[in-house]
Amino acid sequence: MNATPPGQRAAAEDWAEPARWYSTNLVGLPVGLIGSAAFNAHPQPLSIAGVRESHRGLFRLLDTAADLASASAIFRHFMEIVFGLAPPEPGARATPRARHRSSYLKLLQGWGLDASSAAGAVLKGWVESRFGLVPQFHKAPLGRFPSPAWVTYIEEKAASRFHNNCIHQQLDLLFEYCQWAIERFGLPARGHVTLWRGVNDFTEQRIVAGGRRERRCVLRLNNVVSFSTSRERADEFGDWILEARVPTVKILFFPGLLPGAPLAGEGEVLVIGGEYEVLARYA
Repeated sequence: MNATPPGQRAAAEDWAEPARWYSTNLVGLPVGLIGSAAFNAHPQPLSIAGVRESHRGLFRLLDTAADLASASAIFRHFMEIVFGLAPPEPGARATPRARHRSSYLKLLQGWGLDASSAAGAVLKGWVESRFGLVPQFHKAPLGRFPSPAWVTYIEEKAASRFHNNCIHQQLDLLFEYCQWAIERFGLPARGHVTLWRGVNDFTEQRIVAGGRRERRCVLRLNNVVSFSTSRERADEFGDWILEARVPTVKILFFPGLLPGAPLAGEGEVLVIGGEYEVLARYA
């Protein structure tokens, strides 16, 4: 019986191991670089191709905003008009189509309830599409491909109920608006911000270098992950506290970005994942 040639065997192993996958993206930088701890130490601006150019009117309006509250009002009004997200007038009944129209706000709400929900899968799928980073976990570790866990993730990220209203384009605008706000107002910080994440185990993240006993280690986090602006709040979510210095160019959502929106009052920051150097402490 003929043995599989080494080249074909290596190619098959690469295909089966998602951590070795490299995909195209829409931000113009190599995926391996975006997902590296080296990028986090020396970040470069990230911008999704064509978004600001296609919506020049929005960003011209945003440039007139004196503060983040007025900028938020401009952004939300724009999204309501362009994607039909405005609530019905008082006394009017929402049509069935309007009730089921997907929105970035409903997606954030779904993520806040359960990051492994179908809404979470759509958000991870958007990161995979725009930044090329493959998720590490969805309900279960996404190890070798194919597997039941991968089938579940693929089915949920493509669910038609979330893709009936240009949801990826909505998230594109949310990311670009977030980056605009950071550039304009310096919130939550410029350059880097220290954030915390509480975990009970390391199922959703993989140790790449170092170890928990060494306290400082490099973890491969999911392709989108929640952090907290408060160490005390992070304590509520796990016995292990991960402290990371996060580059602001990887932030998708932060408290104050959209007052009154889901996650806004919980001190939760949504971050594009990859490999992060963290300080791990047992609470």
